[in-house]
Amino acid sequence: MSKRNTQAAKTAARERLRIEREREAKRAKVKRQVIVACSIVGVLAIAGGIGYAVVQANKPSYWEGQKDAKVVTPANTTGTEGTTVVIGKDSAKKTLKIYEDPRCPICAQFEQTVGPTVKKDIDDGKYKLQFVGATFIDNKDNGEGSKNALSALGAALNVSDQAFLDYKAALYSAKYHPEETTDKFKDDSYLIKVADTVPELKGNKKFQDAVEKGTYDAWAMAMSKTFDDNKEDVKGTPAFVMDGKQLNGGNPLMTVADFNRVVGEALKK
Repeated sequence: MSKRNTQAAKTAARERLRIEREREAKRAKVKRQVIVACSIVGVLAIAGGIGYAVVQANKPSYWEGQKDAKVVTPANTTGTEGTTVVIGKDSAKKTLKIYEDPRCPICAQFEQTVGPTVKKDIDDGKYKLQFVGATFIDNKDNGEGSKNALSALGAALNVSDQAFLDYKAALYSAKYHPEETTDKFKDDSYLIKVADTVPELKGNKKFQDAVEKGTYDAWAMAMSKTFDDNKEDVKGTPAFVMDGKQLNGGNPLMTVADFNRVVGEALKK
């Protein structure tokens, strides 16, 4: 082979090697760019995920959000946002204010024992009943039942005073009132099941829709705030107030005899 051919072969080989190195360099550069791009996307995704998690963590719960929602006022109510619920004859001169939490076991005992007496007194015109609903039991276990049941009571009140009283009695009944640790009232289906024992609410589609759609959820939160802001310094339930004063030193009235005695004394003042 001539020197010329040998030199040409070497030159061609060097050129092929140079071209191959340039291609390898380009492939490496592209690979680095892809890795960097993916890394940036990954970081952004993580940051976005963290940001979303932070937003969700700071986002108010559904019920917290209802505190600022527009209140739909049930029929048969008065006062700011319909939170004044007074039932009874206009001729009754005094009003007995009763504070109750739907999940409260002591309230259930009171309603089962003394509730019929209260209803008879209202029918007889001895006094009017003012109901103030509370939801503080939910706060102890991050529950929803007190709020959900209070909303359902608003739906019953929208039907009539009688439907409200009968439904309240059913919710507190020995058959349907759950243990305080069991948040059964959070389920709309259970609230509707209990309502089907009340003549005016049985199969009542308007009532059922209001429960399922949460029509009176914001009202329930407004009513709960009424309890939290009460002027009589009531801390627990059941509590009884007449003429702005807590009866029986703020202690529950758990027998018909005690109830009649204490309320009778207050009516005479």
